Amino acid sequence: MECQDRTELAQLQLERLQSTLNRADRNVPFYHNCLGAACVEPSAVRSLDDLDRLPLTSREDLSKNYPYGLFAVPLRDIVRIHTATGTGSNPTVSGYTKKDLGIWKEMVARSLTAAGVGAEDIIQICFDPGLANWARDFKGGAEAIQASVIPMTPLEVPKQVMVMHDYKTSTLVTTPSYARQLVREMTRMSVNPNSLSLRRALLLGEPMSESVRTSLEEALHIQIQTGYGLSEVPGPGIAYECRERQGLHINEDHFIAEVVDPETGAQLPPDEVGELVLTSLTAKAFPLIRFRTGDRATLTTDICSCGRSFARMEPVKGRADQLVVIRGIKLHPQLIRGIMSRLGHGSLSAYVGFVRRLEDLDLLEIWVRVDESHFSDEIKMLEHLVHTLRRELEQSLGIPAKVRLVEPSTMALYEDRLGQILDERANG
Repeated sequence: MECQDRTELAQLQLERLQSTLNRADRNVPFYHNCLGAACVEPSAVRSLDDLDRLPLTSREDLSKNYPYGLFAVPLRDIVRIHTATGTGSNPTVSGYTKKDLGIWKEMVARSLTAAGVGAEDIIQICFDPGLANWARDFKGGAEAIQASVIPMTPLEVPKQVMVMHDYKTSTLVTTPSYARQLVREMTRMSVNPNSLSLRRALLLGEPMSESVRTSLEEALHIQIQTGYGLSEVPGPGIAYECRERQGLHINEDHFIAEVVDPETGAQLPPDEVGELVLTSLTAKAFPLIRFRTGDRATLTTDICSCGRSFARMEPVKGRADQLVVIRGIKLHPQLIRGIMSRLGHGSLSAYVGFVRRLEDLDLLEIWVRVDESHFSDEIKMLEHLVHTLRRELEQSLGIPAKVRLVEPSTMALYEDRLGQILDERANG
């Protein structure tokens, strides 16, 4: 399938697209209404060229249809329900049938084999709790190719290094930031990379520059591949990098990928940077039609030197929206606004957020303005807000957060950025 003739692949995509549209129109009121508003009947889609006539789906649409409004099958057919952070007060909820999970396992297995992983490998999976679902998917994909798996466990970094050494891990699956922590800890523990059995790593969940890839390869004496996934779909197997490293192969038998102008939504030609849009072709429980990922990317359909014919995307080139990626978790400023408004009973204190990197660890910090005119009981209320906000952010995102009360004179420097999240991490 990965090396199929592109004309035959296009025909397969069209057939699966028509099936998806019919199922979504029949079983999902949101899509029935959207297609009706666009004056597009599923039967009118007779070519992939008709794709741009279909409406776009946003993260806001997912939140508005919380929890099960976008499910296309009865709940009795759902075997897994997954939740991801949304753009507002509601999270996004996606569901899977047994067949959906089997398809996802196949896609993750493809990403592993494309990286050179086989049955003889021992795979160690290290993700932050917010990507626990990805860890589960990689465990399933690795077992499908009969590799040995060390599943994700909540161990401290030194323990992970010990496991890597003692268990003779040959393949590491984690995020770039976690890999940097491992390298730092190995240096502190005086662990020589040559004493490890590690040969390769798959680093996913967040952007990784070529300079970071090179430095990690040199530090660990390994080859690194990357991949692409979404927490809303969710999963890490949408696109994967082969050993030629000429871009990420999109699983086009399961997705149609487009690049559109973020402002107008118009399709862009190959090799132009725009917003990546994905349409699922085989998802039974949770079909997505032209979902706006918010990721900036480019596409090419040139055949890779590995022989795979699937279209390829370059690594993500930033965001087309306000989302910030922290340790693989996407955070929208509206989420913080919603929590603060709810905790303040409708009263919203001035605030600004920062994402910073400390010793290779990405951290979220929120500043909340406290005015001199506040009385002591109001200060106590704000301190309660600080502790509650920190706890709710950590529970919602699965990553640590710090919240500070800040004087007006300090906040004045960010007067035009209030309510935003400022990414202060160095590139890469």
